[in-house]
Amino acid sequence: MMPAPASDRTRRPRRLTAALLGLVTASLALVSAAPGGTLAASSPAAVVEETTSGVIDVLANKGLSSEQKRRRVEEIVYAHVDFDTLCRLVLARNWGRFSAAQQAEFVAEFKRHLSLVYGHRVESYKNERVAILGSREEAQGDWTVKTKILRGGPDDILMDYRLRGKDGQWRIIDVIIEGVSLVSNFRSQFQDVMTSGGPERVLQVLREKNSKSEPLKS
Repeated sequence: MMPAPASDRTRRPRRLTAALLGLVTASLALVSAAPGGTLAASSPAAVVEETTSGVIDVLANKGLSSEQKRRRVEEIVYAHVDFDTLCRLVLARNWGRFSAAQQAEFVAEFKRHLSLVYGHRVESYKNERVAILGSREEAQGDWTVKTKILRGGPDDILMDYRLRGKDGQWRIIDVIIEGVSLVSNFRSQFQDVMTSGGPERVLQVLREKNSKSEPLKS
C-alpha cells in the first residue's frame, strides 16, 4: 500500500480530532488490550476500553439506523468525557471571562457542535481494530492511555487519551491524534474569536455554526 500524499497526512489529524470523542468513530471496530492481562475495572485504560468497545458495538449493529447509532454513541461518549473540564481547558485563561450562564451555554453548544458536525459519519467505519498500547501517569495525577488504530501498515494512527480523576471516576479530558490535541486545536480557534469579539462573539459563532452543522474551520 502506497503512503498517503503529504497533503492528506497534513489534513488527517484535523479530520480525526472529533473521532477522539467517539463522534467520528467510523474507523474503530475491535479493541484489543495490550499484553499483560485483564485491565482493572477502575483504571484509566479500562475506561478507554469500555468507551471504545461500547461505541464499536453500536457501529457494528446493522439493525440500527444512522440516527439511532449517532444518539447511542453520544450517550456513551457523554458518560465518559468530562466536558466541563474539557471546555475549561479549551478556553484556558478565557474561561474566567465568561459569566456562569455563558460558561454553561458554551459547554452545551460545544457538545452540540461536535455532535452535529461529526455525528453523521457513523456509517463510514471500515472494520479497523484499535489496540491499547499502554498508559502512563502525567503531572497532577492525570493519565494518558496510548492506543493505535490498526488500518494496515503506514495508515495506522496513534491516538492518545488523557484522563483525569473526578468524583471517584476516570473521565476523558483530551484526545491526541498523531500529536494533535483536540483541546489545543479548538483552543487556537476560539482564541481567534475571543480576540475579535469576546465571550458573546464565541457563543454567537457556535450558535451560527450549529444551526448550519458547519465546523468552526475547514
